[in-house]
Amino acid sequence: MSNSAKIAVIGAGSWGTAIAGVLSGKGLMTSLWGHQPVFMETLGRERENKKYLPGFLFSDTLTPAADLVATVQGSSTVCMVIPSHGFRAVFTQVAPLLEKGCLVVSAVKGIENESLMTMTQIMTQILGSELQEREISLAVLSGPSFAKEVALGMPTAVTIGCANIEKAKDLQQTFGTERFRVYASCDVIGLEISAALKNIVAIAAGISDGLGYGLNSRAALITRGLAEIKRLGVKMGADPVTFFGLSGLGDLVLTCTGDLSRNRTVGLKLGQGKKLSVILDEMEMVAEGVKTTKSVYDLANRLAVEMPILEQVYQILYQNKTCSVAVMDLLNREMRIE
Repeated sequence: MSNSAKIAVIGAGSWGTAIAGVLSGKGLMTSLWGHQPVFMETLGRERENKKYLPGFLFSDTLTPAADLVATVQGSSTVCMVIPSHGFRAVFTQVAPLLEKGCLVVSAVKGIENESLMTMTQIMTQILGSELQEREISLAVLSGPSFAKEVALGMPTAVTIGCANIEKAKDLQQTFGTERFRVYASCDVIGLEISAALKNIVAIAAGISDGLGYGLNSRAALITRGLAEIKRLGVKMGADPVTFFGLSGLGDLVLTCTGDLSRNRTVGLKLGQGKKLSVILDEMEMVAEGVKTTKSVYDLANRLAVEMPILEQVYQILYQNKTCSVAVMDLLNREMRIE
């Protein structure tokens, strides 16, 4: 991609800002859109996102903006970094503005509550026949990537998936840097399912840590959580191999063990006895796993996929089940062959 090509990043939270930083740091003309004009004007003036990603100054090629039309029009690549609960509303506005041949990348790790759709499924539904008529390609970016560490330039590896592997390779070149290594895949659904579900397992791991359980407990949750993620993903048509890659095992380990994980933090505080409503009120940023737990619980029931860890997390979050009781119920299920 030439440096004159325009890229739009939709969503000015910590992850959107970090992605915009990677792209603009390569000299690519990058617009970062947020829905609050005053906030975006502040970002433009201070050249820094002090609220969500403080301490990282913007490159000259990064332009904060609140005008969605001006941001999207003329962009060869659009990266959607909107929380799953607001994704549909924003993309409905974005869709008519997309240029012919545009590459649209979802960097969102969640599943919509009402429709039980992934983000690329939502985009496919909204675009309809225009997807092919306007030659728009949909992709997903996923992998173990805390925004702060990406902004710090710490070595990070992620995967970009697109049904058209050549388009995935194009995006690989667009997003990749010396310290932000990008792998290509064509398993879009596998990447989206693993990315969304790891947040649920991270809540479980945080609960375990909050209860004072040890590393054995956390390792068991990560391992059996991966088995549940794979079980649902394969049922939805994913490649089993994807779940042992960066978006699967890689992101799962990161989110279940890292202190920067919002979802693990939610679980940690639940295990320590705090109420969910209080925890969420105290958080500046979205912990996708809370809403995704409900989506995936409904999805697993629809597809008749057994997911015992998910079930216990759902009961803790939405049925006020005591964390310690949930753990005992999980451990005392009927013995199985692994």
